[in-house]
Amino acid sequence: MAGLTTTTPFPQDITVHAQSRLLEIVFSDGAHFKLPFELMRVYSPSAEVQGHGPGQEVLQTGKREVGIVALEPVGKYAVQPTFTDGHNSGIFSWDYLYFLGTRQAELWADYERRLAAAGLGRDAPMVEKMGSACARSH
Repeated sequence: MAGLTTTTPFPQDITVHAQSRLLEIVFSDGAHFKLPFELMRVYSPSAEVQGHGPGQEVLQTGKREVGIVALEPVGKYAVQPTFTDGHNSGIFSWDYLYFLGTRQAELWADYERRLAAAGLGRDAPMVEKMGSACARSH
């Protein structure tokens, strides 16, 4: 993500729908998204998920039923969710949330492709990788 600018849409309303496991966001430009918690969790911008560089991403599994137990503001540019699996290191900037919303279908398809390539399903338990401080089972 390029980062926030004066033209970056910002949320006017954010609602956590715990039962349906959706984060609903209405942006200043009129865009309205309902982001599944699972999508947010498997695409968390944290180093634990994204790695520290290209090719270091950690495929997330077993997140279909993940919830959000807290959603904390980070300055005026982001929120930091705490997921029910304990993951809380992802800081979701407004532009990243907007990206997730606008590319939701493409991101789901890519996630399913990566799962299939790894011979895994969405509900497979996470496999802890040894020797990596960021690859914890969450």
